Amino acid sequence: MRLSKKQKNEAPEKTPVKLTRAEKKEIQAIIRKYKGDGKPHSAQESIPYEAMYADGVCRLTPGTFSKCIEFADISYQLALNDTKTAIFESLCDLYNYLDASIHVQFSFINRKIDPRQYAKQFELAPRGDDFDELRAEYTAILQEQLAKGNNGLVKTKYMTYTIEADNLKMARARLNRIEADLLSYFKSMGCAAHGMDGRERLEVLHGAFHPDGEPFSFDWKWLALSGLSTKDFIAPSSLRFGNARMFGMGGKYGAVSFLQILAPELSDEMLSDFLNTETGIVVTLHVQAIDQGEAIKTVKRKITDLDAMKIQEQKRAVRSGYDMDILPSDLATYGQEAKDLLKTLQNRNERLFQLTFLVRHTADTRQRLENEVFRAAGVAQKYNCSLIRLDYQQEQGLMSSLPLGANHIQIERSLTTSSVAVFVPFVTQELFQGGGAMYYGINAKSNNMIMLDRKQARSPNGLKLGTPGSGKSMNCKTEIVSVFLCTTDDIYIGDAEAEYYPIVQRLHGQVIKLSPTSKNYVNPLDINLNYSEDENPLALKSDFVLSFCELVMGGKNGLEAIEKTVIDRAVQVIYRPYLADPRPENMPILSDLHAALLAQHIPEADRVAQALDLYVSGSLNVFNHRTNVNIENRLVAFDTKELGKQLKKLGMLIVQDQIWGRVTQNRNRRKSTWYFCDEFHRARRSVA
Repeated sequence: MRLSKKQKNEAPEKTPVKLTRAEKKEIQAIIRKYKGDGKPHSAQESIPYEAMYADGVCRLTPGTFSKCIEFADISYQLALNDTKTAIFESLCDLYNYLDASIHVQFSFINRKIDPRQYAKQFELAPRGDDFDELRAEYTAILQEQLAKGNNGLVKTKYMTYTIEADNLKMARARLNRIEADLLSYFKSMGCAAHGMDGRERLEVLHGAFHPDGEPFSFDWKWLALSGLSTKDFIAPSSLRFGNARMFGMGGKYGAVSFLQILAPELSDEMLSDFLNTETGIVVTLHVQAIDQGEAIKTVKRKITDLDAMKIQEQKRAVRSGYDMDILPSDLATYGQEAKDLLKTLQNRNERLFQLTFLVRHTADTRQRLENEVFRAAGVAQKYNCSLIRLDYQQEQGLMSSLPLGANHIQIERSLTTSSVAVFVPFVTQELFQGGGAMYYGINAKSNNMIMLDRKQARSPNGLKLGTPGSGKSMNCKTEIVSVFLCTTDDIYIGDAEAEYYPIVQRLHGQVIKLSPTSKNYVNPLDINLNYSEDENPLALKSDFVLSFCELVMGGKNGLEAIEKTVIDRAVQVIYRPYLADPRPENMPILSDLHAALLAQHIPEADRVAQALDLYVSGSLNVFNHRTNVNIENRLVAFDTKELGKQLKKLGMLIVQDQIWGRVTQNRNRRKSTWYFCDEFHRARRSVA
């Protein structure tokens, strides 16, 4: 029977629910908690830890302690699939290492720094020479590239782990053991990581409360003298939590949201999309492992409850007279998912975790804050998730986003090991070094500047590859200018196409043109008695002469053993006068080597001498002269364009041998030598 509209209005209202005394007290306590007592409280009281120790251990509560690890980024998004799989499996192993007694928090902090102070890092100070104008122009180019990227943000990553212990001594011992194990997992992923001490942790907390990059000043000696606590050095000027949907921190507005995971499948790019912003965002993942036996029991209880609900629905169907196999779709879906989860936990190397995903934004104005939250919500929507504001829990959300290892938000999502590990904390490795670093371009993934000091790398050598016209030579010219302006190193260029003359002339360098008609000569048999610090210079020179003769002979199998012997014997003979009296006029040349080979009167020596005859008395005798050029200039280019096809390889080999003596001298003077060559030729000795 349906009621009319008038009867509905006249229907009696529902009887109000009567609350018990305990329920009324609970409601009043909640109201008092959020209403406040009307008295001002300090910002220090909101920071949820009791003490920070110098070794990095933090006491959160009387029985809870935490420690923190800072880890660097690695190239994951641009890596090959096999490399991605290896990193993902290592990350799963790290999560499976955690037991129910260890709470883990991952913190990803994007923090701004002062752009004016940041830009000063790229200024080249004038030196009062003819190149100050170039230094000013080079500085302007670097600052222009800086403005294109988001290098004004410092992106750091932390892993904080929390345990319970009876006292500090027991906590410190266990935390150190856990730290050693976690560092080994990061090492297996190729990720640099280190445990943080107390001052480093305080500096991170100070940066979280001062997002504009204010400098941090602190010393442990100041505590006893001033009577202050560590919280006084990191706390913001004020904290305001009167608004239900945002908070105030100093002169900033902030908001904390949580990620509601609704997607049936997650992507490993979700976390990187959140972090790939030009704003000061903080992403926090609280991960709590569940005991494996307890997790299986919980899933079994859920399956039992779902089966009971299924039976009730079937009974209701029989009583109503319709097919008992017709069940609510949600009940059937949840039942199958629970059974799949139980199978995964029992038969695969998977565990169950509770995940809390928090996102914190800060901005100068409310409007900008809302825009940033809206943008992050769009990223979540892209992956079929929802970003929901923490209403009336902004203080708890703010404190949970600090890298302290304490979670005050009881909004959790149960996920397996592989589902938690899909939030891969790596994007791409940044090459942004300080000191003598030079500009090498823009990172293709993050759009940040690449600043690298090759002399501090594992291998300072480099090889530039690309299609014709892609800019390989231009890249070399840019690096030459950077080295010349930023360092005092020597630079040598093997110019096979005669294209470096303008830049060498502008930098007041020297161009040595080697050709059959040139009056510039380089003697391939020049020897430097300081050729090597530890080895015999004559032995090294003999090795070079063997390489030279091997190119001259040109056979597929190289020199035979007897030919190497006769060449070495001739080298010993021709250098005796110079070693006895080291004067320039006693330096041997190719004709001396030719004569020493013929003087042996054996077929192998005659064969080598006949091959050298073209370069001694033939039309290609350009290298049968004593050296008449000086390579003492800081920037020297060897122009070998007109040497021709037969002489070019020999010319490049001779140039490398000439430079090697200079390299040894620079090493003794703690000075580096750079060698640029557009054509790669096999040599027995590398020049760097």
